[in-house]
Order: sequence, then C-alpha cells, then structure tokens
Amino acid sequence: MKNKVLFFLLFASFLSAAQASKKGVLSVKKIGFLYNNANEKNFIFDDEDYSYTTNTYKLQAFYNLGNWKSLYFELIVQPQYQVINHQLDNSFFVLPDEENATMKIAEFTTPKTMYLYAFELGFVLKKELFKKLDFLVTIGLGLATVDTRTERLAKGFTFIENGSLGLSYKTSNKTYVYLGSNIGHVSNFDTQKPNNGYSFVGYEIGVSYVLK
Repeated sequence: MKNKVLFFLLFASFLSAAQASKKGVLSVKKIGFLYNNANEKNFIFDDEDYSYTTNTYKLQAFYNLGNWKSLYFELIVQPQYQVINHQLDNSFFVLPDEENATMKIAEFTTPKTMYLYAFELGFVLKKELFKKLDFLVTIGLGLATVDTRTERLAKGFTFIENGSLGLSYKTSNKTYVYLGSNIGHVSNFDTQKPNNGYSFVGYEIGVSYVLK
C-alpha cells in the first residue's frame, strides 16, 4: 500500500509537469533532490508532552514564474516521503474519561516509526546576494497521508505547511547546492479527530541540476 501511494504521488507530479510543458504554460527549469531533518525539541517548539523527529526526502521540479525588479519567483513541485519517529512522553495527555483510555496510553507511549507521503507546492522568492549566491524564501503547502495514528493526529489524510530560508550556490554551469532552515506544521484542519498536529524546526540540504 505504501509503495502504491508513493507511486501515485510521483506519477501525478510528473504527469502535471509534462502536461504543463506540453501546453507551453510552464517548462521545467531544473530538477533536484532535497533532504530535511526536523524535530519539535528546539528554541521555538519544545513540547514536553511528546517527542517527534522527521527525515524528509523530496524530489523537485523547478519552474520559473517571472521576476519583478531584482526579485525572481519560482514554483517547486515536490513529491516526498517522511520517516517519522514519535512517542507520547506524558501519559496524562490521554484523559481518563476517554474511550479505551488505558489501551490508548499503552499504544501512544510506545515508540513508533510512521510514514507520511505528500505532494507539495513550494513558492519561492529569490534574490541574488553575490555572483553565484542567491537568498531564497520558500512557502510550501501540500496534501499528505500518514500511515499511523497517534494521540495528536489521526491516521490518513492531512496537510503539510512549510516555511524555509536558505542560500543557493551555483557550483557549475549546470548545478546548484542549497542549504537552509525550515519551520513546519502537520495537521488535518479538523477533517478528523484528533488534530493537535505537530510543529517543528529543522535544516535542509539540496542539490539541483539545470536542464537547459
């Protein structure tokens, strides 16, 4: 099932890219790969109720959206999967009057590895700082599915939101290296219960290759 979901996300993203290119609306400028590591134990979020770390792997297709003065705009289509380690640390988070409270405490306080699959669009504002070095601000929004329920989030459909700041360095005529930091959130907008969600901060490293 996991492989089928991942295949569908990959297929949908590159099908949409191919259709856009065919219609002449957009054409892929670069392709790339990005790795992100994040957790909720940081200077912004440090919730004592639970622990949460994620390793995210993104395939990326970059499109030019134009420019205004010295600012450039890009769209990134980025199917991805996340490997998440989660554990409830505060057993009192589950209220005694909840249905099957004892079973839920035992389930949620057990460390678990979860998998989240997502299709995300990243909207990029880019400005050149120096020759070969650009500063980037990225806002990402996506649809996702998670394969395991926790005390904070139901299994199944959810949303992801990300904000990133980073630097992109042109290492050759065809290649770029990216280093940045991000803040993110996962929740389902109350489409299911529970929906406390997760918030986290992390770092990310990426490489990209110019197609033309």
